[in-house]
Amino acid sequence: MTKVIATLIAGLFATAAFAQTPAPATPAAAKAEAKETKAAVKAEAKETKAEIKAEAKTAKVEADAKKDVAVAKAEEKADKADAHAKATKTKAKAHAKAEKAEAAPAPVVTK
Repeated sequence: MTKVIATLIAGLFATAAFAQTPAPATPAAAKAEAKETKAAVKAEAKETKAEIKAEAKTAKVEADAKKDVAVAKAEEKADKADAHAKATKTKAKAHAKAEKAEAAPAPVVTK
């Protein structure tokens, strides 16, 4: 019975040793695997960089659009203020002209 138990225990240790992932068999294989990993990392970094650039470009376009809208609103407000000032000035002139006409005696028309 002890031989059977000893055999089972030895079998467990043997399977545990073979269950581990094997190391690359040759240095060339290890180099190739490292090269593939490095290439994958570079490709991922390049893709991420491109995405960041695209996002920055989109943000810049949005900022420019917002700036254009703000400038247009400011110009519209200034134009409205100018129109209001011009209307006020025209009204003042009209009132002054009306007062002058009321103050002046009516011309006498003789036949």
